[in-house]
Amino acid sequence: MVAPVVIVIGVIIGYPLGRGLWLSVTDADEANVERTIGVNHIPATYEFTGLENYKAILSDSVFWDRLGWTLVWTVGCVSVTFLLGLGLANMLNRQVKGRSFYRVAMIVPWGIPAFVSVFAWKMLFNERDGILNKVLDGGGIDAVPWLGDPVWAKVAVIAVNVWLGVPFMIVAMLGALQAIPGELYEAAEMDGANAWQRFRNITLPGVRSVSSTVVLLSTIWTFNMFPVIYLLTKGGPGDSTEILVTYAFRLSFVNSPRDFATSAAWGVLILVLLSLFTVFYRRSLRRQGEVW
Repeated sequence: MVAPVVIVIGVIIGYPLGRGLWLSVTDADEANVERTIGVNHIPATYEFTGLENYKAILSDSVFWDRLGWTLVWTVGCVSVTFLLGLGLANMLNRQVKGRSFYRVAMIVPWGIPAFVSVFAWKMLFNERDGILNKVLDGGGIDAVPWLGDPVWAKVAVIAVNVWLGVPFMIVAMLGALQAIPGELYEAAEMDGANAWQRFRNITLPGVRSVSSTVVLLSTIWTFNMFPVIYLLTKGGPGDSTEILVTYAFRLSFVNSPRDFATSAAWGVLILVLLSLFTVFYRRSLRRQGEVW
């Protein structure tokens, strides 16, 4: 019964993965891969090189610089997104006037295609004509080079990614909060527990199973978040906001000659890093008593 699904998944995921693994141990580039030019068919001439691509990448400071920023980018985005999502979900879980409207408004960014949102933010961050600098100028503050300065560019991409990720976190956390029995809060309040004690001893343990899953998913998505970085800054200014996945894309589709082998090796290393993170994260949850 599951064979058709397994076959489809194997073709869609298995073949590209296997192809990438093979290319990563060769010297394939746009000059030696199989290609057709007009009526002429040119066979592939690339050769097996073993682990040379991996050795070159791991011995190059470019990889470690990109990895360092990718980790900062991932931790910053996921932590801020989680804290904002949990805080807003906790507010929306209360009986307040207009709660349904606020819930819909919070989810709107999730319903907008990512590339549309990024282009809108790019207009807002425009140094000369952007709304943000117009507001600052009205307050007598000099224009901020949001996308032209390395530090501000990093702040900008993190802010945009958080804006895109908060709705998912709100929905997940709101569902977890609504699953906590209200009787627990009533009993704690009768016992004299204040708001912080109720939050720490009831809310946090109650959402732990959901939060552990969404943090893992958010980490994987953010680590590979190509659209925000590429569409907003293209890795610039310079290479200050370039993460691992955008650099792998650059090697294969932007740089000339296109280096398919090295790009594939970068992709394999990204997969290995995320797999290792998932394994250690799962072990950490098991030590805390979570079954996942």
